[in-house]
Order: sequence, then structure tokens, then C-alpha cells
Amino acid sequence: MTTPPDRKFERIGGTVIHDGRIVHLVEDRFRFADGKEVSREIIRTSGSVGILVHDGTHLLLTRQPREAIGQPDSLEIPAGRLDKPGEPPIDCGRRELTEEIGFSAAGWQPILTFQPSVGILDETCHLFCAWDLSEEWADSGEDERIEIVRWPVDDLDGALERVSDGKTVIALLWAKANGLPGLPG
Repeated sequence: MTTPPDRKFERIGGTVIHDGRIVHLVEDRFRFADGKEVSREIIRTSGSVGILVHDGTHLLLTRQPREAIGQPDSLEIPAGRLDKPGEPPIDCGRRELTEEIGFSAAGWQPILTFQPSVGILDETCHLFCAWDLSEEWADSGEDERIEIVRWPVDDLDGALERVSDGKTVIALLWAKANGLPGLPG
């Protein structure tokens, strides 16, 4: 597929509006091939991972407060930020799994990589499925209020009815369409 000439653009400059610990807000300027210039506010992040975890009979989800949306009990797959420079997404996923739910996994499969909100955010999220679990706790050093929720693998529809988090919806729909790797049969 070829991009029509009137949609091609180049970044011609920008200004940092906020340089935070997790997000950076910039106002970037772009010039299209026809000469028109536009300004866009963009949130820049380091990216993220999400892990659809199962033990053969249950998904291991997290329930935690999400202050940004005013929700005290968001049901989600374990996830985290790519906050160590150069760390491959799979290694970040392994680290997050031990920090958030206290397990390591022998089985790993990439699910997909996507951009959650391309109009304002440069984030790339890498989704994985993990199974064949062993207990292994690591302290994240963060004040996380996470409860582990065991959800039957044969009730993906029920989980989908309870979840509003985008990466979790994508992971559950993927599992519904493709099945969960590592299950007998």
C-alpha cells in the first residue's frame, strides 16, 4: 500500500511542555508535502508490556485501583512499563510477572504489538501469553495495591464483560479467537 503524497509529512520542530518521570508532553510541528504546517500535542512514553497469564485452569488477572479513571478495582492482565533503557519487551514481561503476581513462566508466546491511542500517544504495547508457572516473588519497590484474581479459562466471555482496560480486552479477545497456548489437548 502506497501512502498518497498529500499525507506524507516531516517533523520540523517541537517544544517540551512537560518532562515527567513517566510521560513527556511535547508540542511538535509537522509539514506536509503540500507545504501546510500543523502543530500536535503528543504524549511520549517508554512503552509497555502486558501478559495474559494462565495456570492451565485459570487466568491470573490483577485487580487494582486506577486513579486516572476513578476506578478502585480495575480488572487487568499483569502489565508494566518498559522503563529500563534497552530492555527487550520479553524481559520486561518476565520482570513484571514476578513483581506483580509472584510467578515466573517457562512458556512464553508473543501475542501482538499495538499502539493504544495513535492520535495523542506514541506508546507501543507488547502483549505476551505466559504459562507453565512457578512461584517467584520480586519486589518492585513501588506502592502497588494489587490483588491476584483467578478467573476460569473457560469463562473468557465473563472476563470480557468485567474488563474495561484496552490491553486486557485485546488479550482476552485474542485468547477467545486463538485459544490459550500451553493447554492440554
